[in-house]
Order: sequence, then structure tokens, then C-alpha cells
Amino acid sequence: MSHDNFMREAIRLADEGMQGGRGGPFGCVVVRQGQVVGRGQNRVTSTNDPTAHAEVTAIRDACTNLKTFQLTDCELYTSCEPCPMCLSAIYWARIPTVFYGNTRQDAADIGFDDDFIYQQVPLAPEKRAIRMSPLLRAEALASFKGWATKTDKVRY
Repeated sequence: MSHDNFMREAIRLADEGMQGGRGGPFGCVVVRQGQVVGRGQNRVTSTNDPTAHAEVTAIRDACTNLKTFQLTDCELYTSCEPCPMCLSAIYWARIPTVFYGNTRQDAADIGFDDDFIYQQVPLAPEKRAIRMSPLLRAEALASFKGWATKTDKVRY
């Protein structure tokens, strides 16, 4: 299949999910060596899960199918430019290439405005709209010290 065909599959999933009442008009596929290994649709409203964006559900599906947490040899095709959360998930999954259809401005034009989050991310914690306060750092550091000395850890 070609890049265009993979993008058409992402768009088809977006339409299918939206028409089926599963969530917003977003679809995604993860591709490895010319084969779709993960599919996702936006399922935010149908699962009451604000993290169930198409890219996240496709990454979860691909990781389950491939039995790995890193998708370094995959490409991701999504019907819309990823939001900050999905972009972070793509980075965590180590996906090196992303193709997208609609832009984030196209999404904003129909009511999905992620720009606020993009503006908040680079701010210092004390300047964000969400109140953030450090608490019990010394106690929390014990877990990190345990991780640092753990000999059988799986790095990611």
C-alpha cells in the first residue's frame, strides 16, 4: 500500500468512528514494513476517557499486536495533526515519522482548539493555568533512588 492508502485508512477510521458515535472525527493507523499493525479512532466520548484519542488508541493497538512498547520501525498516519498529548505519546513510542491530514488550525475551526495546551506546555509550572505545587519530594525521591539502583530494570 502507498502513503496515500494508509492516510485514506486513517480518514476512513475517523469517519467510521464519528458516524458510529464513538468520538470526534479522528482516525489513525500505525504501519510497519508496509503493513498496518495498529488502528485507532477517537473514543473520548464513548469511553469517558479524555486520553482515548485516535493516535493513542492506535499506538496502544500496535504495541499490543507487536508485543513491544517502542515502535522505532513504524510510521504513523493520522487524519489530523497530533495534539500535544498525542505528540508526546508518539515521542514516547519512538515513532520516527508522522503523516497527518488536517492541520491543528483545521481542528480549531470546528471547535477542537488545542492551542491553549500548546501555549501552556512551555510555561514554568507556577505560571500554568492548572495549579501545580510540589509536595513530599523527599519521600517521592525514595522511589527514584530505588529505580536508579535496580539491576533488572527495563529501560525506556
